[in-house]
Amino acid sequence: MLPPVNKTTLRNGIRVLTKSMPHVRSVSMGVWVNVGARDEAPTESGLSHLIEHMIFKGTSKRSAYQIAKEFDAIGGQTNAFTTMENTCYHARVMDTHMDTMVEILSDILLNSVFDEKEIARELPVVLQEIGMVEDSPDEYIHLLLSQNFWGDHPLGRSILGSRENIMRFNADMLKLFFQRFYQPEQIVIAAAGNLEHEHLIDLVGPLFETIKPGNGFPRRVPPAANSHFAATYRDLEQTHICLGTNGLSITDPRRFAFSLMNTILGGNMSSRLFQEIREYRGLAYSVYSFISSHFDTGLFGAYAAVDPKSAPETTRLMLKAFNTLQTTPVDALELQGAKEYTKGNLLLAAESSDNQMVRLAQNEIHFNEYIPLQTVVDRIDAVTADDIQALAVELFKDHKLALTLLGPISNTDSYEAMLSRN
Repeated sequence: MLPPVNKTTLRNGIRVLTKSMPHVRSVSMGVWVNVGARDEAPTESGLSHLIEHMIFKGTSKRSAYQIAKEFDAIGGQTNAFTTMENTCYHARVMDTHMDTMVEILSDILLNSVFDEKEIARELPVVLQEIGMVEDSPDEYIHLLLSQNFWGDHPLGRSILGSRENIMRFNADMLKLFFQRFYQPEQIVIAAAGNLEHEHLIDLVGPLFETIKPGNGFPRRVPPAANSHFAATYRDLEQTHICLGTNGLSITDPRRFAFSLMNTILGGNMSSRLFQEIREYRGLAYSVYSFISSHFDTGLFGAYAAVDPKSAPETTRLMLKAFNTLQTTPVDALELQGAKEYTKGNLLLAAESSDNQMVRLAQNEIHFNEYIPLQTVVDRIDAVTADDIQALAVELFKDHKLALTLLGPISNTDSYEAMLSRN
């Protein structure tokens, strides 16, 4: 029987992982680079994201149009994304077109020219992306929360960078950043679907082994959380509220209890925040809790958008929900429901070759090994109500609450007083 996951380390240190899914007709592949916005100096903020854009803007043998046309010609889906700690270039095609997909992805990663004219054309696009976020208060409030909670640390910046930085970037800056950070030790190639591991190695090995080892990766400095109230006035129909506090790192052993705590607080329609704020009181259409975990730290938060007159009451209810997690054990039925919901989402997602590719890469980057789904399910089942209560007490003990508001805001003293009582 074939192993569930195959792994090969190329001669320069690049790791290649595959998972065979013979029951599907697709292949998903991602080239993951363990570098993101938090690795940038202040004057470089936005470079990782701009490089992600420019990778698709032409190589030594393909124009931007040819890249798009050739992917379309095989019915492929391709995209990329940048996070605080990773950049990923990925594609999904029918299994019969895997060789072509690999060749195009390899070309754009290894042979992008970062043409100055193409950069000049792309900079206004990134500026529009920044404006789009700022014009979307339900997105922008999360950036404001990060700035409030993480302060001057890179985690407090926008992944997109600032307008001032964007307009200063040029081809030389992109090339130097790319050469410095896109090192073999930081690259993981992951693929899942109807494929053979050795065939993929035959395709990517000769190409990606041309990347020369780097001079080491700069150490990531952990941030210190801040406890602040921050309000940004805007003439909006709603006041957007984000309440943030300490979270866990991606690799923390308590992450299973953390995930269930998030589900219970505001992760689905039966969650406490949704039922109390939307269903019972009718204060909000959108209300939820969320987790933002990183290599060495994390953030746990809750969001709601409400009528400005209801903002103080909603904030009190959110604070109360946070406190209740510390003082009262979760009911057995509520905990079981959260477990079934979490396991269901996990197992249903596993049917997708895209999601399996993502799991391969993230497990390798964060744990240096593949963690089977059954192991995850077992650890979810092992979480107790005491585990969740103890975690809540641990995370909230320093009262590091960052309250961030966006919209029509009045009587800010009342919010300061609410925070001081917690």
